[in-house]
Amino acid sequence: MRVSRIQAAENRETVINVASRLFREHGFDGIGLKDLMKGAGLTQGAFYKQFASKEDLAAQASRRAMESATHRWAEATAAKPEDPLGAVVAFYLSTGHREERMDGCPVVALGSDAARQGSDVKASFEAGIREYLDLLGSWVGDAHGEEPSDKAMAILSTMVGAVVLSRAVNDEHLSKQFLRAATESVRMGSSASDAQRGPLP
Repeated sequence: MRVSRIQAAENRETVINVASRLFREHGFDGIGLKDLMKGAGLTQGAFYKQFASKEDLAAQASRRAMESATHRWAEATAAKPEDPLGAVVAFYLSTGHREERMDGCPVVALGSDAARQGSDVKASFEAGIREYLDLLGSWVGDAHGEEPSDKAMAILSTMVGAVVLSRAVNDEHLSKQFLRAATESVRMGSSASDAQRGPLP
């Protein structure tokens, strides 16, 4: 039975969405095509009608995962528009986010994996990371330059690194310390930045 174009397009979106979650949980090389397609409720044979290769799917899934993550940042800031940085820090450096293996930040889950992938996968990550940096730069007062600000890059590096380390240890107290220390570091750095700029006219 032939699949209609509409159904084929819906199947493709389903595979990308499922892969974006399963890759975050297992890594790019930790799950095969058979299990990816099974997770999407489709057969492995359908894969090659939709994607050129597993790397093609990895690039599409990475882009989708980064879009999902950026959407979560937007939701956090919408709930607390008077303090967007504080809102993102509160959710990103939380134990809840630490436990979200399938739905958490793809940079945390797949950053080291992405470094070993091809240029298409890296391009998906780079685009998402630049969006992160643009948002952070607008919140710490460096939104006008073409290059990402050092402050935004330091904040993102601190947050990503803290969640990676908090996931990597067994000791729950140590895990939470990484998150707390990063939260304090970002808040202190942001406060210092505000103080240097002085009061608004």
